[in-house]
Amino acid sequence: MPEPVIELQDLHKRFGPVEALAGLNLQVPRGTLYGLLGPNGAGKTTALRILCTLLAPDAGSVRVAGLDALAQPRAVRELLGYVAQEVAIDKILTGRELLELQGALYHLPASRLQARLSELSALLGMDDWIDRRCGTYSGGMRRRLDLASGLLHDPALLVLDEPTVGLDIESRAAIWQVLRRLRDQGTTVLLSSHYLEEVDALADRLAIIEGGRVIAEGSPTGLKSALGGDRVTLRVREFSDEAEAARVRQVLQSCPGIQQMVVNRAQGHSLNLVVENEAVIEPLRRQLAAADLPVFSLSQSRPSLDDVYLQATGRTLMDAELAVAGSRDPKAERKQAMR
Repeated sequence: MPEPVIELQDLHKRFGPVEALAGLNLQVPRGTLYGLLGPNGAGKTTALRILCTLLAPDAGSVRVAGLDALAQPRAVRELLGYVAQEVAIDKILTGRELLELQGALYHLPASRLQARLSELSALLGMDDWIDRRCGTYSGGMRRRLDLASGLLHDPALLVLDEPTVGLDIESRAAIWQVLRRLRDQGTTVLLSSHYLEEVDALADRLAIIEGGRVIAEGSPTGLKSALGGDRVTLRVREFSDEAEAARVRQVLQSCPGIQQMVVNRAQGHSLNLVVENEAVIEPLRRQLAAADLPVFSLSQSRPSLDDVYLQATGRTLMDAELAVAGSRDPKAERKQAMR
């Protein structure tokens, strides 16, 4: 494996009573496209902000390309480009004017800046609208311009926080293509996402973050292959309640060949099963029918990243998202944002 360009060791960070990072450890190999997967509130953004020297950890160490990011923040900033989750764009300036302003902040020579603008405009498909005012841009255009800002100084490391959140399919596909091209040209790309398909499609390696720590790490193919078995999503009616889901679980406890059962509350209390092979399906149907619980729907598939998350945490990523949303205190979040 290539040497790590990012090394985060035993990172801890609290915001009042909230423990955002609880001993996070991560190594990102040089020249890879590396994904951080986890629900909102898992600690991904906090980890990225610490990596980019925008936030200090309570404890732990951060190294980027061999440099101590806590002791040498300025040197580390010269090595990386950071594209935050929230797009901050002046609506009056044109895209070109905004990038020229960004280039001045980087102290780029005028000749290099103009050449870089031409390269990025072509790379990101901005030629037709780069001279329009940013206030007229769509969400996809804004995201591409923000990506161009992070790439302007040609960083060796590109850090992206939810780079395609809220974008349409076409815009998302365009950004995916750019990220793959950057990786192929030698740029190390670290992106956080809660989109399973995005990390599965892009990442050479990934880490799943839950509760401020890494709970699984490896290549998408390797993590899925390690699970073994088939995945079955089962319903006994279109929308079951918690009591009925518990009854289905009890009935299937004695069914041979079932390795794991988890209730998916986000999808009408359906059951997610891990089974040895497809031979388990018919005995499963018969056992439920005998208990007056005939199958309403059943789908079978090979392991996915959601199954990896399910195996590691005992719940689906969607259930984790709903749990975080349900535990949020909007008033407290507004107070924290204003500080």
